Amino acid sequence: MLSTAVQAVHLANTPPQLLPARELMAFTLASHILLVPFGVALPFITLLMHHRALRRDDAVALLLARRWSAVMAVQFAIGIVTGTVLSFEFGLLWPGMMGRWGDVFGLGFGVEAWAFFLEAVLIAIYLYGWRRLKPWTHFWLGVPLPLAALLGSFGIIAANAWMNTPQGFRLDARGDPVDVDVRQAVFTPMLGPEYWHFVVAMFMTAGYLVAGVYAVGWLRGRRDHYHRLGFTVPFTVAAILTPVQFVLGDSAARAVFHKQPVKFAAMELVWTTDTHVPEYVFGRLNSDGTISGGLRIPQLDSILAGFKPSTRVTGLTSVPAADRPTAVQATIAHWAFDIMVTVGCLLILLALWYGWCRLRHRDLPRSRWFFRCAAVAGVACLVTVECGWITTEVGRQPWIVYQHMRVSEAVTTTRAGSLWAMLGIVMVVYAAVFGAFLAVVLKMRTRWRIADESAADDGSAAPRAEPPPETDTPYGPRSEPEAAAGGAAPGGGSGRAPGGAP
Repeated sequence: MLSTAVQAVHLANTPPQLLPARELMAFTLASHILLVPFGVALPFITLLMHHRALRRDDAVALLLARRWSAVMAVQFAIGIVTGTVLSFEFGLLWPGMMGRWGDVFGLGFGVEAWAFFLEAVLIAIYLYGWRRLKPWTHFWLGVPLPLAALLGSFGIIAANAWMNTPQGFRLDARGDPVDVDVRQAVFTPMLGPEYWHFVVAMFMTAGYLVAGVYAVGWLRGRRDHYHRLGFTVPFTVAAILTPVQFVLGDSAARAVFHKQPVKFAAMELVWTTDTHVPEYVFGRLNSDGTISGGLRIPQLDSILAGFKPSTRVTGLTSVPAADRPTAVQATIAHWAFDIMVTVGCLLILLALWYGWCRLRHRDLPRSRWFFRCAAVAGVACLVTVECGWITTEVGRQPWIVYQHMRVSEAVTTTRAGSLWAMLGIVMVVYAAVFGAFLAVVLKMRTRWRIADESAADDGSAAPRAEPPPETDTPYGPRSEPEAAAGGAAPGGGSGRAPGGAP
C-alpha cells in the first residue's frame, strides 16, 4: 500500500502536458512503424526477385520486381512525411532530453538522416534504370539500396539502445554530461540485441506481407507462375528467418534481464526478487503485487532467464515505487511481450509446415488453411512489431534516459490543450496520407490486373502491364549498338518481355 501511495503522489506531480505529449509521440511512432518493414526489407526482396529474373531469363520475375519497386517508391514517399513529423517531435515534445543529452546520442539521428537521403537517391536511380540502363548495370546500381536501409535502421536503433543503456559520458558537478566518448555512446550493450532483433523482424514482416498478397490470389484460384513466384520468394525469405528471429528474441530478452532488470520484471510481472520464479502467460498485475488471471507455469521464468530454477530474478520492488513502471504499465508491457512471443511461436509452426512441404514434396502446401494462415501472417507480424516497441518503451518507464532522466523532466512546457489540438491535427493528416497511400496502391493493383487480363486474352505466356509507348524492352528504348553491348534482356533475344513491363 505504501508503494501505491508513493506512485500516486509521483503521478500527481507530473506536468499536465505529459499525457498529450506521450499520446502524440505514441500515435506518430505507431503509424510510422507500419511503413518501416517496407523501407528496410522491400528493397532486398525486390533485388532478390530482380536477380532471379536476370539469372534465369524469367520475364515474370522481372515484372514482379518492377511492380514491387513501384510500391517501394510510393511507400518511401509516405515514409518521408511520417518520418519528418517524428524528427520534429523529438525536439518539440522532449526538449529536456534533446537539450541535455543530444550531444551524447545525437549521432544516431545524424546517421539515420544521411542514410535516408542516400536511400532516396538510390531509389531514384533504381526507378530511372528500368527504362535507361543495361540489365546488369541496373541491378548492381540497386544493390546499395538495402545497405542504405540497414544503415538508417542502425542509426535509429543506436539512439534507442543508448536510451535504454546510456554510456559514453561523465557527469559534471551540475549533472550535465561531459567528456563524451562517441564510440561508447553508439555501441552500447543493448545495440547488438536490439538491432538484429529489429532488422530480422522487418525482413520477416515485409516477406510475410508481400507473400500474403499472393496467398489471397492463390485462394481465389490464381495458380499461375506469376502468383506462385510472387508468393514463394518473399515467403521463403520470411520462413528462413522465423526460427532465427526466435533465437534473437530470446537473446534480446536475456540482455534485458542482465542490463535492465526492472524492465524485465515488468515484462514478466515479477513483484519481488526471488529464485524459482514462475512464468505468467498473460495475466494482470495488481497494485499490491498479486497477479490476476493468466497461466502460471512454476519456475519457468527463472529457467528462461538463467537456464536453471535457482536463477535469481530481480523484482519490481527492488527499486522505489517512483523509479519503476506502475502496475498498469507493467501489465501493458507484459501483454505486449506475450503477444509478440505467441505470434512468433505460431509463425515458426507455419514456417515448418512450409519447409516440410518444400523439402518433402518439392511443392507448395496444398491445404487452403496454409494459405489462409499465410495471408494473415504479415498482419500478425505488424502486430508484433508494434508490441516490440511497446515493450521497449513502456517497460522503461518512468525513464526516458534509463536511470538518468525521467520522462516528466524531458517533456515540453507547451500547454496541454495545444498538444491535444496538435494530436487531432496529426491524426487527420495521417488519415489523409495513409488514405492516399492505399488509394495509390489499389489503383496500381487495378491497372496491373487489367493488364494481366488483357495479356491472358491475347494468349501471352505471362501477365503484363500496359507497355509505355516509348519502350520496346523492359529497360526502355535502346539503339541496336546499345542492345548488342548490353546483351539480351529477359524475355527473349530481342530483349522484349511478354507484353512489356509496367
